[in-house]
Amino acid sequence: MLGAASVTLRFAARNRTAMLLPLLGVTSLLVAMATAVPAQEKRVHRHGDLSDHVHDDTQGFQYDHEAFLGKEEAKTFDQLTPEESKERLGKIVDRIDTDADGYVSHAELHHWIKHRQRRYIEENVNKHWKEYDLNKDDMVAWEEYKNTTYGYYLDEEFDDVDDKASYKAMLTRDERRFKAADGNGDGKATKEEFTAFLHPEEFDHMKNVVVAETVEDIDKNGDGLINLDEYIGDMFSPEDGESEPEWVQTEKKHFSEFRDTNKDGFLDASEVSKWILPGEVDHADNEARHLIHETDTDKDGRLSLDEIVDKADFLSIGTLTDFGAMMSRSHDEL
Repeated sequence: MLGAASVTLRFAARNRTAMLLPLLGVTSLLVAMATAVPAQEKRVHRHGDLSDHVHDDTQGFQYDHEAFLGKEEAKTFDQLTPEESKERLGKIVDRIDTDADGYVSHAELHHWIKHRQRRYIEENVNKHWKEYDLNKDDMVAWEEYKNTTYGYYLDEEFDDVDDKASYKAMLTRDERRFKAADGNGDGKATKEEFTAFLHPEEFDHMKNVVVAETVEDIDKNGDGLINLDEYIGDMFSPEDGESEPEWVQTEKKHFSEFRDTNKDGFLDASEVSKWILPGEVDHADNEARHLIHETDTDKDGRLSLDEIVDKADFLSIGTLTDFGAMMSRSHDEL
């Protein structure tokens, strides 16, 4: 994924006087981005590392701090007394210990670290949540989203035929994505399902939607495949007399040698998936294992509050206690 830039702008109607530009999945912005950007930078969803710092405990623990807190929250924190620190650490364990057994397991810590790294996405979802949850039932129904986003532009009063056709196409695409995110098919999205709808590249069960939308964006002749001309055309459209950059030749080579794995001259959905959703190292999983390895003194594969307090130097009391304070302030939105 491309970090915070991995979300995109999708044009839709907000009301009779303005356009709504909600932050959705990656593919729509990619069409509107500058055409001279190589595809691997433009289309591929990569997961960024948890910190810009070197992950070497002999040089300090800033990587671990940022992985645990999130990069922004790790920049500022308050120092507390040991007594205050222990109290805050207890609150942290309570937050992360979702099964309330008194321990932080690898799975719980893994989930938490991924949660911290996804915070910018969650903030975006929270921003739009109130806008779409019109009846305040803590759900966003498809009808609520459709009427808020597209209502006026699908109305008979809106008589621009070309624009109306474009909005109907976007509506069809959004409806398909909403149904894929709606786990129980009831036409209503929970906060997690709405997150999957807005940011499908973050969810395994939404990958087919991401791939389908990418193919649709690039496939100009509508045959469901991407040929070389379409692949290059997605990146580069020469102006009159403009010479072809060297990187275009490189991309043509990438298409034939790496992207087109079955050598039939086209990219099908499977090949597009391998291109835009490459298998990568799960940094959050590795960090969870690392923190447990360094903190789990009795080697039972989980962390107790006592172990966390005992290893406070490694985990940084200052940072962790600030994290506890932050959690207390922001619990409602988490």
